Amino acid sequence: AGRAWGSRAMEAAAGSCWAPLPAWRGLLRGLLLAVLAVGCCRGNSVERKIYIPLNKTAPCVRLLNATHQIGCQSSISGDTGVIHVVEKEEDLKWVLADGPHPPYMILLDGNLFNRRVMLQLKGTSRVSGLAVAVAKPNPPQGFSPGLKCPNDGFGVYSKDYGPQFAHCNKTVWNPVGSGLSYEDFDFPIFLLEDANETQVIKQCYQDHNVPREGSVPEYPLCAMQLFSHMHAVTSTVTCMRRSSLQSTFSINPEIVCDPLLDYNVWSTLQPINSSGKVDPEKEVIIVATRIDSHSFFWNIAPGAESAVSSFVTHLAAAEAVHKASDINSLQRNIMFTFFQGETFDYIGSSRMVYDMEKDKFPLRLDNIHSFVELNQVALRNDSILWMHTDPISRMNESVEVQVRNLLDTLSDSSVGANVTLQEAGYSQPLPPSSFQRFLRARHIPGVVLTDHKTAFQNRYYQSMYDTPENIRMQYPEGLSPEEMLEYVTDTAKSLAEVATVVARALYRLAGGANNTSAIQADPKTVSRMLYGFLIKMNNSWFQSIIKPDIKGILGDVPQHYVAVSSPVNTTYLVQYVLANLTGTVVNLTKEECLNPEKTPSSEKEMYEYAWVQGSLDPNSTSRVPYCVRSTVRLSKALSPAFELRQWGSTEYSTWTESRWKEIRARIFLVASKELEIITLVVGIAILIISLLATYFINAKADVLFSIPRDPGAVAY
Repeated sequence: AGRAWGSRAMEAAAGSCWAPLPAWRGLLRGLLLAVLAVGCCRGNSVERKIYIPLNKTAPCVRLLNATHQIGCQSSISGDTGVIHVVEKEEDLKWVLADGPHPPYMILLDGNLFNRRVMLQLKGTSRVSGLAVAVAKPNPPQGFSPGLKCPNDGFGVYSKDYGPQFAHCNKTVWNPVGSGLSYEDFDFPIFLLEDANETQVIKQCYQDHNVPREGSVPEYPLCAMQLFSHMHAVTSTVTCMRRSSLQSTFSINPEIVCDPLLDYNVWSTLQPINSSGKVDPEKEVIIVATRIDSHSFFWNIAPGAESAVSSFVTHLAAAEAVHKASDINSLQRNIMFTFFQGETFDYIGSSRMVYDMEKDKFPLRLDNIHSFVELNQVALRNDSILWMHTDPISRMNESVEVQVRNLLDTLSDSSVGANVTLQEAGYSQPLPPSSFQRFLRARHIPGVVLTDHKTAFQNRYYQSMYDTPENIRMQYPEGLSPEEMLEYVTDTAKSLAEVATVVARALYRLAGGANNTSAIQADPKTVSRMLYGFLIKMNNSWFQSIIKPDIKGILGDVPQHYVAVSSPVNTTYLVQYVLANLTGTVVNLTKEECLNPEKTPSSEKEMYEYAWVQGSLDPNSTSRVPYCVRSTVRLSKALSPAFELRQWGSTEYSTWTESRWKEIRARIFLVASKELEIITLVVGIAILIISLLATYFINAKADVLFSIPRDPGAVAY
């Protein structure tokens, strides 16, 4: 009994000594996890208190071609500098010479964003980056970061064909072009899209960085950090070779650049077999325009005059021609074509010509009867629309006869309309146009319609200021978005008049003999398109004409950059607007519409079918979907240089876009270098002391953390 009691006493004593230890360890573990969790939360909170992110920005990114790299980039960890606001050229002196705290991040007024200022900043190590504020109103002197001779070297004129017109020797088309978009900057440049964020930066600058009473501003100072490191370098040849090697030998290849690519949109007045070939005897009139634009900053490409005015007019003309009652019996077919990537050395048109030459397209070049192209048409003076032709091909007598007929037909079609057509002159070369790529392959009778005889009327070509205001779109104050969508502007009326003239001319060129008074473009449709493509894509009309599975493409602010992922929003919308305006609503179920090959009468090779969302039911929140049958199709707009792996080609476009890891911008207060060094030294000292203390505590743990025996627990 004594041994039994003693044994239980020993167990109790042991329990009193060791049982709390696991609980103590568990308590420590819990406390540690709690501290880490609080630390993480506090870390996020501290980061939010230190940094103010700039969420509405657009970066300048790196693009490459066969020989060059252009654009901007930051260092791999981002670039930081003290903010200095530059609102007049005199302010640059502080940045370039006087300021004691380089490098500087410049907040540049939009009116100073020009070639002269930028080249000054490019040549100094005292600048680490640039944030550009949008000029309000648009710079009155004009602003175009594009080239004076757009797409030089990739059109028809060269030392072998019209050398007197090559390199814009005869006509400088874009005289305000600074070429700024084609410079290479080794520091990041961002556009500030939000005026409120611009004001926050200016306030931070006023509070911390402005010299007081002639003295140097003291720390802490307001600073900015920009992240836009680009992976590709040197040229398309270099980056595509590296990407190709990675794809060949690596399981997880790291691609450093991608070709600019998308899809062309095209349709025909009379249906053709998309998988076959058009009869060699069948003649086709091509009417064409571009649907892309560009600016200095990535995905900022409003393109109101340079692209939208022409393709909206083209769409309206296509709808008007389809109103003719005898379109299926016309002698010639009409092909409505919308080219992508034309800003970058004619990507879309050069690919279509290549496909026609290689029998990869339903049409051949021999099928083309004539070519009509709509270029910039919104800024007409005195309602004059200029007709440009190629003087070299017109030296051929048969081509001259056909061109003369084309010009006369266009002029006759303008009788009674508020549009006056005039010839630009026999000695005047073609302006930059897709038609030039077709002329490189074959002498085709053609005309390019523009609002300018020589230099562009557009003073904001390929810039962020080529906005609705540039083409004089104005709305009364107080209109709701839905009312703006339906409001017919003067610009819409003007473009509808051009579309009417073009549509009537196309009908006559196709062999139509009936009265053309019924062929009339609808100004209301033009208004809807201008609103959707320039002001707000996410509107009720666009919502009703697209497929339900792509409704996510409807962003707020429309941009028309070709990009590297395809199809882009503009391509999708042009496709479905064209189908809506020229197609037919057919009585098919959803299943039949999505799988037309299962319906014997669908003629799948001749038509495309789309099940679209439809308008909202007036009595509910649901939509009334329906099936649209049209001849609208897509074809590749990828430069043949990438199909042929000729990355150094001088025949085809070779533009690529660099990949990047992150794009972001933020501002914060930065301490002096001395304080940063002191903080670092103190931190290291505390770390060393902590390590030493931890070592000695651990070494003496059995003494420091021993638990005394309970005097009441005695074993016998």
